[in-house]
Amino acid sequence: MALEIKKAQGIYLTTTDGKRYVDLISGIGVSNLGHRNHRVAQAIRKQVGKYWHTMVYGEYIQSPQVKLATKLSKVLPDSLDSTYFVNSGSEAIEGALKLAKRYTGRTKFVAMKNAYHGSSTGALSLMSDPYFSNPYRPLLPDTYFANYNDIESLDIIDNQTAGVVVEIVQGEAGYIKGDHAFLKAVEQKCKQTGALLIVDEIQSGMGRTGKLFAFEHANITPDILCLAKAFGGGMPLGAFIASKEVMHCLSHDPVLGHITTFGGHPVCCAAALENLNILTKSPYITEVEAKSQLFRDLLVHKDIQEITGLGFMLGVQLESKEHLHRVVNECIKNGVIIDWFLYAEDKLRIAPPLIITEGQIKKVCKVIVNAIESSQIPNVISSE
Repeated sequence: MALEIKKAQGIYLTTTDGKRYVDLISGIGVSNLGHRNHRVAQAIRKQVGKYWHTMVYGEYIQSPQVKLATKLSKVLPDSLDSTYFVNSGSEAIEGALKLAKRYTGRTKFVAMKNAYHGSSTGALSLMSDPYFSNPYRPLLPDTYFANYNDIESLDIIDNQTAGVVVEIVQGEAGYIKGDHAFLKAVEQKCKQTGALLIVDEIQSGMGRTGKLFAFEHANITPDILCLAKAFGGGMPLGAFIASKEVMHCLSHDPVLGHITTFGGHPVCCAAALENLNILTKSPYITEVEAKSQLFRDLLVHKDIQEITGLGFMLGVQLESKEHLHRVVNECIKNGVIIDWFLYAEDKLRIAPPLIITEGQIKKVCKVIVNAIESSQIPNVISSE
Protein backbone atom coordinates (compact mmCIF):
# COMPACT_ATOMS: atom_id res chain seq x y z
CA MET A 1 0.00 0.00 0.00
CA ALA A 2 3.01 2.27 0.54
CA LEU A 3 1.15 4.45 3.05
CA GLU A 4 3.51 6.50 5.21
CA ILE A 5 1.90 6.77 8.63
CA LYS A 6 2.41 9.95 10.64
CA LYS A 7 0.06 9.17 13.52
CA ALA A 8 -2.24 6.41 14.74
CA GLN A 9 -5.05 6.86 17.23
CA GLY A 10 -8.04 4.66 17.99
CA ILE A 11 -9.31 3.03 14.81
CA TYR A 12 -7.58 5.61 12.58
CA LEU A 13 -4.24 5.88 10.80
CA THR A 14 -3.15 9.27 9.46
CA THR A 15 -0.60 9.56 6.66
CA THR A 16 1.99 12.27 6.12
CA ASP A 17 -0.28 13.97 3.58
CA GLY A 18 -2.97 14.34 6.25
CA LYS A 19 -5.39 11.69 4.96
CA ARG A 20 -7.11 9.58 7.63
CA TYR A 21 -7.87 5.88 7.18
CA VAL A 22 -9.96 3.44 9.20
CA ASP A 23 -7.76 0.47 10.12
CA LEU A 24 -10.27 -2.32 9.55
CA ILE A 25 -7.69 -5.07 10.00
CA SER A 26 -6.14 -3.89 13.30
CA GLY A 27 -2.61 -4.27 11.97
CA ILE A 28 -3.56 -7.93 11.26
CA GLY A 29 -5.24 -8.67 14.57
CA VAL A 30 -2.87 -6.70 16.81
CA SER A 31 -4.61 -3.47 17.85
CA ASN A 32 -7.71 -4.90 19.55
CA LEU A 33 -8.05 -1.76 21.68
CA GLY A 34 -7.19 0.47 18.75
CA HIS A 35 -3.97 2.37 18.33
CA ARG A 36 -2.24 4.14 21.22
CA ASN A 37 -4.78 3.36 23.93
CA HIS A 38 -4.08 6.01 26.55
CA ARG A 39 -4.05 3.60 29.50
CA VAL A 40 -1.65 1.24 27.75
CA ALA A 41 0.52 4.21 26.80
CA GLN A 42 0.58 5.33 30.44
CA ALA A 43 1.66 1.85 31.53
CA ILE A 44 4.48 1.94 28.98
CA ARG A 45 5.67 5.37 30.13
CA LYS A 46 5.53 4.30 33.76
CA GLN A 47 7.65 1.21 33.15
CA VAL A 48 10.12 3.11 30.95
CA GLY A 49 10.66 5.38 33.93
CA LYS A 50 11.75 2.39 36.03
CA TYR A 51 13.83 0.08 33.81
CA TRP A 52 13.93 -1.47 30.34
CA HIS A 53 16.07 -4.50 29.58
CA THR A 54 18.08 -5.74 32.55
CA MET A 55 19.01 -9.38 31.91
CA VAL A 56 18.03 -12.39 29.79
CA TYR A 57 14.57 -13.68 30.57
CA GLY A 58 14.34 -15.61 33.82
CA GLU A 59 17.55 -14.44 35.51
CA TYR A 60 16.09 -11.51 37.46
CA ILE A 61 12.67 -11.15 39.03
CA GLN A 62 10.90 -8.45 37.04
CA SER A 63 7.51 -7.43 38.38
CA PRO A 64 5.80 -6.77 35.01
CA GLN A 65 6.45 -10.40 34.03
CA VAL A 66 5.25 -11.73 37.38
CA LYS A 67 2.10 -9.60 37.41
CA LEU A 68 1.20 -10.52 33.84
CA ALA A 69 1.74 -14.24 34.44
CA THR A 70 -0.37 -14.01 37.58
CA LYS A 71 -3.19 -12.27 35.71
CA LEU A 72 -3.06 -14.89 32.95
CA SER A 73 -3.35 -17.71 35.46
CA LYS A 74 -6.53 -16.10 36.81
CA VAL A 75 -8.29 -15.79 33.45
CA LEU A 76 -7.20 -19.18 32.04
CA PRO A 77 -8.18 -22.72 33.08
CA ASP A 78 -6.42 -23.95 36.21
CA SER A 79 -4.20 -26.30 34.20
CA LEU A 80 -2.67 -23.39 32.26
CA ASP A 81 -0.70 -21.93 35.13
CA SER A 82 2.85 -21.61 33.79
CA THR A 83 3.74 -18.96 31.19
CA TYR A 84 6.87 -18.63 29.10
CA PHE A 85 7.13 -15.19 27.47
CA VAL A 86 8.67 -14.76 24.02
CA ASN A 87 8.73 -12.01 21.39
CA SER A 88 6.29 -13.17 18.72
CA GLY A 89 3.79 -15.72 17.53
CA SER A 90 6.34 -17.74 15.58
CA GLU A 91 8.50 -17.97 18.70
CA ALA A 92 5.50 -19.11 20.74
CA ILE A 93 4.91 -21.92 18.26
CA GLU A 94 8.60 -22.87 18.27
CA GLY A 95 8.56 -23.02 22.07
CA ALA A 96 5.40 -25.13 22.06
CA LEU A 97 6.91 -27.62 19.60
CA LYS A 98 10.05 -27.98 21.71
CA LEU A 99 7.98 -28.38 24.86
CA ALA A 100 5.77 -31.07 23.34
CA LYS A 101 8.78 -33.07 22.11
CA ARG A 102 10.59 -32.72 25.42
CA TYR A 103 7.59 -33.67 27.56
CA THR A 104 6.34 -36.62 25.50
CA GLY A 105 9.67 -37.91 24.23
CA ARG A 106 8.04 -38.14 20.80
CA THR A 107 8.78 -36.39 17.50
CA LYS A 108 5.61 -36.60 15.42
CA PHE A 109 3.37 -33.57 14.91
CA VAL A 110 -0.03 -33.26 13.32
CA ALA A 111 -1.21 -29.91 11.98
CA MET A 112 -4.21 -28.93 9.87
CA LYS A 113 -4.24 -28.36 6.14
CA ASN A 114 -4.30 -24.67 5.22
CA ALA A 115 -3.11 -23.67 8.68
CA TYR A 116 -0.71 -20.82 9.28
CA HIS A 117 1.46 -20.69 12.40
CA GLY A 118 4.38 -18.45 11.42
CA SER A 119 7.37 -18.37 9.10
CA SER A 120 10.27 -19.69 11.18
CA THR A 121 11.49 -23.19 10.37
CA GLY A 122 9.37 -25.13 12.87
CA ALA A 123 6.26 -23.05 12.24
CA LEU A 124 6.78 -23.29 8.48
CA SER A 125 6.90 -27.07 8.80
CA LEU A 126 3.25 -26.91 9.91
CA MET A 127 2.14 -25.39 6.57
CA SER A 128 0.59 -27.92 4.21
CA ASP A 129 1.04 -25.98 0.97
CA PRO A 130 4.43 -26.88 -0.55
CA TYR A 131 4.44 -23.59 -2.46
CA PHE A 132 5.39 -21.83 0.79
CA SER A 133 7.62 -24.50 2.29
CA ASN A 134 9.52 -26.18 -0.55
CA PRO A 135 12.09 -23.39 -1.00
CA TYR A 136 13.20 -23.84 2.63
CA ARG A 137 13.52 -27.60 2.93
CA PRO A 138 14.59 -29.65 4.75
CA LEU A 139 12.06 -28.77 7.44
CA LEU A 140 10.98 -30.70 10.53
CA PRO A 141 10.56 -34.39 9.71
CA ASP A 142 7.66 -36.49 10.98
CA THR A 143 5.03 -33.80 10.36
CA TYR A 144 1.59 -34.75 9.04
CA PHE A 145 -1.65 -32.98 8.14
CA ALA A 146 -5.29 -33.64 8.94
CA ASN A 147 -8.24 -32.03 7.19
CA TYR A 148 -9.75 -29.17 9.18
CA ASN A 149 -13.29 -29.94 10.38
CA ASP A 150 -12.97 -33.55 9.20
CA ILE A 151 -13.19 -35.87 12.20
CA GLU A 152 -12.35 -38.99 10.18
CA SER A 153 -8.97 -37.53 9.19
CA LEU A 154 -7.94 -37.42 12.87
CA ASP A 155 -6.95 -41.10 12.77
CA ILE A 156 -3.51 -39.84 11.80
CA ILE A 157 -3.07 -38.88 15.49
CA ASP A 158 -1.55 -41.87 17.28
CA ASN A 159 0.61 -42.85 20.26
CA GLN A 160 3.70 -41.62 18.43
CA THR A 161 2.33 -38.07 18.20
CA ALA A 162 3.97 -35.42 20.38
CA GLY A 163 1.50 -32.68 19.64
CA VAL A 164 -1.48 -31.61 17.54
CA VAL A 165 -1.50 -27.96 16.50
CA VAL A 166 -4.84 -26.34 15.74
CA GLU A 167 -6.37 -22.90 15.27
CA ILE A 168 -9.88 -22.36 16.63
CA VAL A 169 -10.50 -20.10 13.63
CA GLN A 170 -8.16 -20.75 10.72
CA GLY A 171 -6.61 -17.38 9.94
CA GLU A 172 -4.97 -17.40 6.53
CA ALA A 173 -7.45 -19.93 5.14
CA GLY A 174 -10.01 -17.10 5.20
CA TYR A 175 -11.35 -17.16 8.77
CA ILE A 176 -12.77 -20.68 8.79
CA LYS A 177 -14.43 -21.48 12.10
CA GLY A 178 -13.73 -24.83 13.70
CA ASP A 179 -16.80 -26.99 14.29
CA HIS A 180 -17.23 -27.60 18.00
CA ALA A 181 -17.63 -31.36 17.42
CA PHE A 182 -14.37 -31.41 15.47
CA LEU A 183 -12.43 -29.47 18.10
CA LYS A 184 -13.81 -31.72 20.84
CA ALA A 185 -12.78 -34.75 18.78
CA VAL A 186 -9.23 -33.34 18.47
CA GLU A 187 -9.09 -32.87 22.24
CA GLN A 188 -10.38 -36.39 22.86
CA LYS A 189 -7.93 -37.93 20.39
CA CYS A 190 -5.06 -36.18 22.15
CA LYS A 191 -6.20 -37.54 25.52
CA GLN A 192 -6.49 -41.06 24.10
CA THR A 193 -3.01 -41.05 22.56
CA GLY A 194 -1.09 -38.92 25.06
CA ALA A 195 -0.40 -36.22 22.48
CA LEU A 196 -0.43 -32.62 23.67
CA LEU A 197 -3.12 -30.34 22.29
CA ILE A 198 -1.44 -27.12 21.11
CA VAL A 199 -3.95 -24.35 20.45
CA ASP A 200 -2.79 -21.39 18.38
CA GLU A 201 -4.70 -18.29 19.55
CA ILE A 202 -2.13 -15.88 18.17
CA GLN A 203 -4.76 -14.13 16.05
CA SER A 204 -8.03 -15.19 17.73
CA GLY A 205 -7.11 -14.40 21.34
CA MET A 206 -7.68 -11.29 23.45
CA GLY A 207 -11.41 -11.00 22.80
CA ARG A 208 -11.44 -11.00 19.01
CA THR A 209 -14.08 -13.75 18.76
CA GLY A 210 -16.37 -12.46 21.51
CA LYS A 211 -14.66 -14.40 24.28
CA LEU A 212 -11.27 -13.67 25.79
CA PHE A 213 -9.98 -16.90 24.24
CA ALA A 214 -11.63 -18.58 21.26
CA PHE A 215 -11.20 -22.10 22.70
CA GLU A 216 -13.88 -21.16 25.24
CA HIS A 217 -16.50 -21.33 22.47
CA ALA A 218 -15.78 -25.03 21.95
CA ASN A 219 -15.41 -25.82 25.66
CA ILE A 220 -12.00 -27.41 25.21
CA THR A 221 -8.80 -26.92 27.21
CA PRO A 222 -5.39 -26.76 25.49
CA ASP A 223 -2.36 -28.52 26.92
CA ILE A 224 -0.29 -25.68 25.45
CA LEU A 225 -1.73 -22.30 24.48
CA CYS A 226 0.12 -19.92 22.13
CA LEU A 227 -0.52 -16.17 22.26
CA ALA A 228 0.90 -13.11 20.48
CA LYS A 229 -0.40 -10.26 18.26
CA ALA A 230 -3.06 -8.46 20.39
CA PHE A 231 -1.63 -10.02 23.55
CA GLY A 232 1.04 -7.30 23.75
CA GLY A 233 -1.37 -4.40 23.50
CA GLY A 234 0.50 -3.14 20.43
CA MET A 235 3.94 -4.09 21.71
CA PRO A 236 5.89 -7.18 20.53
CA LEU A 237 5.09 -10.01 22.93
CA GLY A 238 4.16 -13.66 22.69
CA ALA A 239 3.79 -16.58 25.08
CA PHE A 240 3.35 -20.32 25.25
CA ILE A 241 1.44 -21.44 28.32
CA ALA A 242 1.09 -24.90 29.86
CA SER A 243 0.82 -26.57 33.25
CA LYS A 244 3.71 -26.33 35.70
CA GLU A 245 4.19 -30.08 35.34
CA VAL A 246 4.61 -29.90 31.57
CA MET A 247 6.67 -26.69 31.57
CA HIS A 248 9.05 -27.99 34.25
CA CYS A 249 10.69 -30.35 31.76
CA LEU A 250 12.41 -27.35 30.14
CA SER A 251 14.29 -26.64 33.38
CA HIS A 252 16.63 -29.64 33.29
CA ASP A 253 18.58 -31.95 30.98
CA PRO A 254 19.65 -29.50 29.60
CA VAL A 255 19.31 -26.77 32.21
CA LEU A 256 18.54 -24.14 29.55
CA GLY A 257 15.78 -26.05 27.80
CA HIS A 258 14.59 -22.77 26.31
CA ILE A 259 16.10 -19.30 26.54
CA THR A 260 15.37 -15.84 25.18
CA THR A 261 17.03 -12.47 25.66
CA PHE A 262 14.15 -10.09 24.98
CA GLY A 263 11.14 -12.37 25.54
CA GLY A 264 9.07 -10.96 28.38
CA HIS A 265 10.57 -7.49 27.96
CA PRO A 266 9.34 -5.52 30.99
CA VAL A 267 7.94 -2.64 28.91
CA CYS A 268 6.02 -5.08 26.70
CA CYS A 269 4.73 -6.98 29.73
CA ALA A 270 3.57 -3.75 31.37
CA ALA A 271 1.66 -2.87 28.19
CA ALA A 272 0.19 -6.37 27.95
CA LEU A 273 -0.95 -6.34 31.57
CA GLU A 274 -2.84 -3.07 31.18
CA ASN A 275 -4.25 -4.28 27.86
CA LEU A 276 -5.54 -7.43 29.57
CA ASN A 277 -6.94 -5.44 32.50
CA ILE A 278 -8.93 -3.25 30.13
CA LEU A 279 -10.24 -6.18 28.11
CA THR A 280 -11.42 -8.09 31.18
CA LYS A 281 -13.09 -5.10 32.84
CA SER A 282 -14.62 -3.26 29.86
CA PRO A 283 -17.68 -4.21 27.75
CA TYR A 284 -15.68 -4.45 24.49
CA ILE A 285 -15.57 -8.26 24.36
CA THR A 286 -19.26 -8.69 25.20
CA GLU A 287 -20.15 -6.26 22.41
CA VAL A 288 -18.28 -8.19 19.70
CA GLU A 289 -21.11 -10.58 18.84
CA ALA A 290 -23.68 -7.83 18.19
CA LYS A 291 -21.20 -5.67 16.29
CA SER A 292 -20.12 -8.65 14.21
CA GLN A 293 -23.76 -9.32 13.33
CA LEU A 294 -24.12 -5.67 12.30
CA PHE A 295 -21.30 -6.15 9.78
CA ARG A 296 -23.07 -9.24 8.45
CA ASP A 297 -26.40 -7.43 8.22
CA LEU A 298 -24.95 -4.45 6.35
CA LEU A 299 -22.52 -6.22 4.00
CA VAL A 300 -25.16 -7.26 1.49
CA HIS A 301 -24.43 -7.32 -2.23
CA LYS A 302 -25.09 -9.80 -5.02
CA ASP A 303 -21.32 -10.30 -5.45
CA ILE A 304 -20.83 -11.33 -1.80
CA GLN A 305 -21.10 -15.10 -1.88
CA GLU A 306 -20.78 -15.71 1.87
CA ILE A 307 -19.28 -14.32 5.06
CA THR A 308 -17.30 -16.77 7.18
CA GLY A 309 -15.61 -16.51 10.55
CA LEU A 310 -16.41 -15.77 14.16
CA GLY A 311 -16.76 -12.46 15.99
CA PHE A 312 -14.41 -9.86 14.57
CA MET A 313 -12.72 -12.39 12.31
CA LEU A 314 -14.80 -12.00 9.15
CA GLY A 315 -13.99 -13.35 5.68
CA VAL A 316 -16.11 -11.84 2.90
CA GLN A 317 -16.13 -14.13 -0.13
CA LEU A 318 -16.09 -12.45 -3.55
CA GLU A 319 -16.15 -14.11 -6.96
CA SER A 320 -12.46 -13.62 -7.85
CA LYS A 321 -9.17 -12.27 -6.56
CA GLU A 322 -9.16 -9.73 -9.39
CA HIS A 323 -12.42 -8.25 -8.15
CA LEU A 324 -11.14 -8.36 -4.59
CA HIS A 325 -8.02 -6.35 -5.39
CA ARG A 326 -10.12 -3.73 -7.13
CA VAL A 327 -12.35 -3.54 -4.05
CA VAL A 328 -9.36 -3.22 -1.72
CA ASN A 329 -7.89 -0.41 -3.80
CA GLU A 330 -11.23 1.39 -3.99
CA CYS A 331 -11.69 1.12 -0.23
CA ILE A 332 -8.22 2.53 0.40
CA LYS A 333 -8.98 5.45 -1.92
CA ASN A 334 -12.03 6.11 0.26
CA GLY A 335 -10.21 5.85 3.57
CA VAL A 336 -10.83 2.24 4.64
CA ILE A 337 -8.00 -0.30 4.92
CA ILE A 338 -8.97 -3.91 4.34
CA ASP A 339 -6.95 -6.90 3.19
CA TRP A 340 -7.11 -10.49 1.96
CA PHE A 341 -5.73 -13.86 3.07
CA LEU A 342 -2.64 -15.90 2.26
CA TYR A 343 -4.69 -18.91 1.12
CA ALA A 344 -7.85 -17.03 0.10
CA GLU A 345 -7.09 -14.17 -2.25
CA ASP A 346 -10.75 -13.91 -3.21
CA LYS A 347 -11.84 -13.09 0.35
CA LEU A 348 -11.83 -9.73 2.09
CA ARG A 349 -10.28 -9.75 5.58
CA ILE A 350 -12.26 -7.70 8.10
CA ALA A 351 -10.81 -7.65 11.63
CA PRO A 352 -11.51 -4.25 13.19
CA PRO A 353 -10.45 -3.01 16.61
CA LEU A 354 -12.93 -4.08 19.27
CA ILE A 355 -13.52 -0.43 20.13
CA ILE A 356 -15.20 0.34 16.78
CA THR A 357 -18.66 1.85 17.29
CA GLU A 358 -21.91 0.93 15.56
CA GLY A 359 -21.89 4.28 13.77
CA GLN A 360 -18.37 3.65 12.47
CA ILE A 361 -19.39 0.15 11.34
CA LYS A 362 -22.27 1.60 9.32
CA LYS A 363 -19.92 4.06 7.59
CA VAL A 364 -17.25 1.51 6.66
CA CYS A 365 -19.82 -1.02 5.45
CA LYS A 366 -21.25 1.62 3.13
CA VAL A 367 -17.75 2.25 1.76
CA ILE A 368 -17.16 -1.49 1.23
CA VAL A 369 -20.50 -2.14 -0.48
CA ASN A 370 -20.02 0.90 -2.72
CA ALA A 371 -16.51 -0.33 -3.57
CA ILE A 372 -17.85 -3.76 -4.51
CA GLU A 373 -20.46 -2.15 -6.75
CA SER A 374 -18.17 0.39 -8.41
CA SER A 375 -15.36 -2.11 -9.06
CA GLN A 376 -17.49 -4.54 -11.04
CA ILE A 377 -16.53 -5.23 -14.62
CA PRO A 378 -19.63 -4.48 -16.68
CA ASN A 379 -20.99 -7.21 -18.90
CA VAL A 380 -20.54 -6.21 -22.53
CA ILE A 381 -22.98 -7.88 -24.90
CA SER A 382 -21.80 -7.76 -28.47
CA SER A 383 -24.05 -8.34 -31.47
CA GLU A 384 -23.06 -9.31 -34.94
